[in-house]
Amino acid sequence: MPGARVLIRHKGEVLIDRAYGFHTYDSIDQVKPDDIYDFASITKVTTVLPALMLLVDRGQFDLDATLADYYPDFRKTNKADLPWRRILAHDAKIQSWIAYWEKTVKKNGKFRARTFKSRRSRRYPIEVTEHLFLHKNYRKKMIKAIKKSPLNEDEGYVYSGLAFYLLPEIIENITGTPFETFLRDEVYSPIGAGTLGYNPLTRFPVGRIVPTERDTFFRMTQIQGRVHDEGAAMMGGVSGNAGLFGTAEDLSKMATLYLNRGIWQGDTIISPLVVDEFTRCQYCYKGNKRGLGFDKPPWSVEPEAESVTISPEASAESYGHSGYTGTLIWVDPTYDLTFVFLSNRVYPTRMNWKINELKVRPAIHQAAYDVILSENR
Repeated sequence: MPGARVLIRHKGEVLIDRAYGFHTYDSIDQVKPDDIYDFASITKVTTVLPALMLLVDRGQFDLDATLADYYPDFRKTNKADLPWRRILAHDAKIQSWIAYWEKTVKKNGKFRARTFKSRRSRRYPIEVTEHLFLHKNYRKKMIKAIKKSPLNEDEGYVYSGLAFYLLPEIIENITGTPFETFLRDEVYSPIGAGTLGYNPLTRFPVGRIVPTERDTFFRMTQIQGRVHDEGAAMMGGVSGNAGLFGTAEDLSKMATLYLNRGIWQGDTIISPLVVDEFTRCQYCYKGNKRGLGFDKPPWSVEPEAESVTISPEASAESYGHSGYTGTLIWVDPTYDLTFVFLSNRVYPTRMNWKINELKVRPAIHQAAYDVILSENR
């Protein structure tokens, strides 16, 4: 990767707070502490999940209600009776993903009618890039694709982001507040995490935002300041699946909020019991290591398992989430440790998987445990 940010705290004190390398391989723009990164799937645990925690806490969302209970348009689908507990634990037989953008392209490479135009207009208001604007009604087709998607034949854990595309709308319907406003007012502002948000180009200069992939198959441009995930981009950049941007410092504040079981500097943002419920392993007995949205160590279900994202010292009580762009947030209550790692490993191409092959994140994570464990000897 061209560069990275690492921020590790133990008992509230900083162990490492460093910026490494550059934005790109031309070595011009050095990574700075306040640079803004695309969190990718860390979005799940920093947007819709804290919002759902608040709603569960307030008695406005029942984890054992069904998908159709909160999204009535799904009543006559194969997903109507799926409980949200199973959906959030990736245990509901929902398929992993849908390549929405592929349905917009004809065999000759041109876009189909009522999909994309090169200029913004009333009918094409959704900016995917500065030269690519999506039809205002295409979101309905994306939701329809989720409705029609077949369920997996077998029970068990399959990581899926499809339901996370629906959750911002569900949360808006329950609260009567725009999703981004709800997050800002109820989660980010109370903990002072002002950089966290969608579509950062509306709030920050492009030079402060670390670029991700050079898209050579869909958007045909360098992606910088716009979400890397194609589906989230077609949702206008706002999705529960991906799309959140921010600094390592503000992501670390979210990690600290979780570590303290929803309490921030003496104020209860989320009930500790609700945080406990979301971060515990829901179906470990059947081989699924997930909490409610949160990832857990693979050795929660397979004692001999290894991880390409976290240290083998991470406790069974720990939890977090990784992101496709090369990111990680991990919270370990047993050791009072939070770990934030941000990178753009997809620059210039997503085909680069050295971050996993070389186990970069586990090695850095392990260094923190080495310090903690040596102090206890």
